[in-house]
Amino acid sequence: MTKERLTSLDVFRGFTILLMTIVNNPGSWSSIYPPLEHAEWHGCTPTDLVFPFFVFIMGTAIPFAMPVKYFDGAVFNKILVRSLRIFCLGLFLSVFSRIHLFGLEGIPLLAVRLVIAFAVAYALLGNFTMKVKTILAVGIFIILLSLAFSGLEHFEDTRIPGVLQRIAIVYFFTSILYLKTNLKTQLLVLAVLLIGYWLLMAFVPVPGFGPANFDKGTNLAAGLDNTLLNGHLWSVSKTWDPEGILSTLPAIGTGILGMYIGQLLNFQISRTEILKKTAVTGVILLIGGLLWNIIFPINKSLWTSSYVLYTAGIATLCLSLLYYIIDIQGYKKWAKLFLIWGVNPMIVFFFSGIIPRVLGSIQVQNPETGGEDISVLTLIYKHGIAPCFENPLNASLAYALLYAVFWSVILWIFYKKKMIFKV
Repeated sequence: MTKERLTSLDVFRGFTILLMTIVNNPGSWSSIYPPLEHAEWHGCTPTDLVFPFFVFIMGTAIPFAMPVKYFDGAVFNKILVRSLRIFCLGLFLSVFSRIHLFGLEGIPLLAVRLVIAFAVAYALLGNFTMKVKTILAVGIFIILLSLAFSGLEHFEDTRIPGVLQRIAIVYFFTSILYLKTNLKTQLLVLAVLLIGYWLLMAFVPVPGFGPANFDKGTNLAAGLDNTLLNGHLWSVSKTWDPEGILSTLPAIGTGILGMYIGQLLNFQISRTEILKKTAVTGVILLIGGLLWNIIFPINKSLWTSSYVLYTAGIATLCLSLLYYIIDIQGYKKWAKLFLIWGVNPMIVFFFSGIIPRVLGSIQVQNPETGGEDISVLTLIYKHGIAPCFENPLNASLAYALLYAVFWSVILWIFYKKKMIFKV
């Protein structure tokens, strides 16, 4: 049983996934405008808002997806299977470029990888019976984890954490919390998570490094990641992960705050009163995050408690503005672009990650030298986009925007044909 979709929430989700696609796909990682980069460590750029916005929106959607609070074995299985499907989509992105079969190389190997990718996407996004969904999700989950820990050469350092993996874990716990507890208990759990995480990070010594700290690679979260997931962490750092184990706890807090706003939006009061409550909540969260930042710096990679409040505050204010414009005033036509992105986020998330991996693995002859091969991805950017711009920053951004246009066309077709892919 589901309630009617909230258009402003779909638009907000669409804006977030569109921004994610743009910031994740620059023409050159060495030529990016500062707002489209993550903060070096402490601090928050517009790009650092994307992930928490997505988690927040997921939490907000829960009361709309489950308006009747009923929990039994079948409901638990549905939540678990959906979480596994999301987790597997993320884990497969880590596995995709590592797939090697029968000694194949080049285009034949790429073809095999693509066939497997489409098969996995169909298995995890297809509309099957609950029994089939369960079998497919559990089976793929076991296969992917078995490969990651198999010790096989190509899979031995497969990254286990990730964006979709964290979203899956947050969804699992927030959904159960919503169905099993009241609003007061949910806020109590939120407080325990955020204060408890701060106490752990600020006061518990880090084995092998010394006193508690918030520095890169030597904090408690990094130490736990390196101990429990050694060899399966973010390839850039190798010793810690921005979507690691301990920092997932406050990320659940982001989901709870989104869930709280979702319940406010479902209150049986006038829309104007709802707007007042959400707007005031957003301001309180924003100020709370800025104040906590004094002793626990806003930091995406650590997903600090101040970061949770700060980003949730901004998300709440953005959603409140959209709610006023779209759902109260009725101005919807301008938002169609974001709407078509918002109703199909998972298919974009998955294949917008697969496509660059594919283009980056196809090698062609360098037209400049006629010698050393370059990837098709590099060819498109350096010989198709970059020559049109004097400023490399503009060229890099143009590539990202063109990639977003490419996806907009696909999503428009899906929207017109009423094709919505859900986990």
